[in-house]
Amino acid sequence: MPEGSPRASAVICHPHPLGGGSKDHPILWAIRNDLARRGFAVLTFNFRGVMGSEGSFGGGDAEVEDVRAAVDTIRDRVGPPTFVAAWSFGAMVALNEAITDDRVTALALVGVPVGESIDVPRPDLPSAEQLARFNRPVLFCVGEADQFAPLPEFKRLVKQVPGAELVVFPDTDHFFWRRERELAERIGSFAEGTLFPT
Repeated sequence: MPEGSPRASAVICHPHPLGGGSKDHPILWAIRNDLARRGFAVLTFNFRGVMGSEGSFGGGDAEVEDVRAAVDTIRDRVGPPTFVAAWSFGAMVALNEAITDDRVTALALVGVPVGESIDVPRPDLPSAEQLARFNRPVLFCVGEADQFAPLPEFKRLVKQVPGAELVVFPDTDHFFWRRERELAERIGSFAEGTLFPT
């Protein structure tokens, strides 16, 4: 919770459970703290089967239900508007949830793993038609040397979403080593500017 009354809610989604992903990562801590500083009540959670969460890995499709449940939970406590920030596998899941849930006011998606060489189970991205109809603000962030989201493929994804904003961070890869605060600041600025324009 932020200091004082929250003015918005947020949900954060983590990377792939089979690769050790959980809510406890410096990138996600930095995003959570930046959003809370800006007045957001932030819910971070573990997908099913991660670090004591009930259930077992659902291949990415069942995890969409986890994001929906997280949005339900934070909306019960704080209410709209609701921002979703997600990294890697979590970004794929969050995008799939947002396509069908208009309670998600805006999204920040980091390092969406669009590379063809990835061989772990993950959800399909929404169809080109679904992406073309998506009319809420989206910020895409990627490291210039992201090994799971090569820039050409990543840019092709971004172009499918009308009005989407792209930020490429030079001299870093999928993990934004020692750039976590810089990434979080960019996401927080986007969230605040989108939900509370001056």
